[in-house]
Amino acid sequence: MNSPAVPPREGDSAGPPGAERTDYAGAVYGSLLAASVVATAGAVATYPRLQLAVLLIVTGLVFWGTHVYAQLAGERLVGQPITWQEARHVARHEWSIVEAALLPTAAVLVSPLLGLDLAGTAWLALSVAVAQQVAWAVVGAVRAGASRGQVAVEGLANLAFGLVIVVAKAALGH
Repeated sequence: MNSPAVPPREGDSAGPPGAERTDYAGAVYGSLLAASVVATAGAVATYPRLQLAVLLIVTGLVFWGTHVYAQLAGERLVGQPITWQEARHVARHEWSIVEAALLPTAAVLVSPLLGLDLAGTAWLALSVAVAQQVAWAVVGAVRAGASRGQVAVEGLANLAFGLVIVVAKAALGH
């Protein structure tokens, strides 16, 4: 994922001028989105693997585009047009939302090699999405210099978010 240190933009209050900040929000968000797609798709219907893989990627792309648009429109200065340079910067910054769909998609596509049926495939993809969500939250916290306790809290909080989706999927009987 390409979300290492991101320099703050003018007007950011994320630290002293020139300081870098870590931003794994897109990776964490994209992972939670992928988990939601897998859980919801399994609850609504039994999707063949290829359809589930396409659904994961398309959903990631749509949410990426939405985030890019919202970021650009939300931070637009009155009377100032959005530049292509700014649009490219925001698009690159938000790309980790799409990248977060890649590992769950890969899990879907390799599941036949593991002998998994469609239900097992969905559980594997969901597990991968939740695991990477927790991992990106922990990596972000470590890169930001958080204490061990803060890293643990961030990891556990993200695990809790992911487990809500797991419990919902289990409660729906899929």
